[in-house]
Amino acid sequence: MNAINNILVIVDPTAEKHPAVDKAALLAQQLGARLELFVCDTKASREVRLAAHAGKPADQPFLVSLKASLEDLARPIRARGLDVTTEVECADPLHAALIDRARRTTADLIVKDTHHHSLFKRTLLTNTDWELIRACPVPLLLTKTYPWASTPKVCAAVDPGHTNDKPAVLDNRIVDHAALLAKRLAGELHLLHVYLPVAIVAAAAAGSPPMAITVPAEDLAREAQQRRAMLQDLVSEYRVEPGNVHLEVGGPAAVLPRAAAELRADIVAMGAISRSGLKRIFIGSTAEDVLERLPCDALIVKPPDFASALPF
Repeated sequence: MNAINNILVIVDPTAEKHPAVDKAALLAQQLGARLELFVCDTKASREVRLAAHAGKPADQPFLVSLKASLEDLARPIRARGLDVTTEVECADPLHAALIDRARRTTADLIVKDTHHHSLFKRTLLTNTDWELIRACPVPLLLTKTYPWASTPKVCAAVDPGHTNDKPAVLDNRIVDHAALLAKRLAGELHLLHVYLPVAIVAAAAAGSPPMAITVPAEDLAREAQQRRAMLQDLVSEYRVEPGNVHLEVGGPAAVLPRAAAELRADIVAMGAISRSGLKRIFIGSTAEDVLERLPCDALIVKPPDFASALPF
């Protein structure tokens, strides 16, 4: 895989805490990368800041200079010996400005906070997040407020059966990126493959009622053995402990977030592919609500031809 030499951090000017900055700084330190802290000031963000200021004491000045705020964030990072630049732009809509910045910058990785939550404390990705997932031309790390463990667990969610028309090279890129982060963060690399058995899928496609589907145990065991062999082939060049290779049966949308929680994963790396003519992407073999339900950070990895396959 290509080295990560430049990291672009998207800073939310309406937020009080910036876990993406902290995590990106740690990655930059371990990777020997440069950081750019970037704010896109929009009409909506200015209105949010004005509304927040209205509730503060009258003698407290309104923060006008976002550049100065970014420099405050950059100062302690520079004190650690890291190369940090700051940039502010004004533009609308937000997602278009961020995608444009991503395309113009030399960043190898983009890091952004996702700190919105529903009543059930799930991460609720904004439209901006989804637009970035769809069109960001480089790997995208969506971070949550939770800090990484001292020995982070980085889990690569792969689909070696390519049941969703996913290019084989994407699995290798997912594992490459996950392995790099695990190594540089002195963490653990895990592999996770969630699948529905072919026999069950075939029976369901034929119209069999769910309760009427019966599959011989030996057929299920045979497929599990085949899929585990494919996983072993995928990770043959990596140092992955046998106990860190996980095979789970079920619907990815429900099982992948549960498995990540049980593993206490800090980062789950998954793939995104574009479909020609459609203004959206598909996240490997998963549904969109996988990202909504993940209890940890998500690293979205693209195939080599991702940018050229986008419809705009």
